[in-house]
Amino acid sequence: MAFRRGRRLGIDVGSVRIGIAQCDPDGILATPVGTVYRRDGDEQALRRIAEIVTEHEPIELITGLPRSLDGTERASAATALDFTRQIADATGLPVRLVDERFSTTQAHAVLQSVGKSSRKRREIVDAVAAVVILQSAIDQEKQTGAPAGELLEDRGEPEP
Repeated sequence: MAFRRGRRLGIDVGSVRIGIAQCDPDGILATPVGTVYRRDGDEQALRRIAEIVTEHEPIELITGLPRSLDGTERASAATALDFTRQIADATGLPVRLVDERFSTTQAHAVLQSVGKSSRKRREIVDAVAAVVILQSAIDQEKQTGAPAGELLEDRGEPEP
């Protein structure tokens, strides 16, 4: 299977901020789009994400799935998955979940290497983490010929 052409958005779901990145239709380079804040409530954040989706017209969303070092899903995974389901419902797009271990650590390292202070890093680290997640997913698809991660819909609904 060849690389599926089309723009994608990468999303790093956090409890306070949501980082968003995009890639070009050929999947050459992921770049930051920005950060959506959840402080105004999830409905406002979902509206803003839907606006970004409308603006960029991606074929799918790539979202990080929080995991611990041993590969098991962390406690934050359930909360992130719940919000990711809301994003899928709000946008109507397929969502692929990919391992996001070390994405924020890598983002901090990149920003530190270009001289960003810790205060300035805090404002953009989530968007850069979304870049790390998205770039990893598109690189993996190009190497293997198969989409990275798993489809959110294949997980089924969460247990009550």
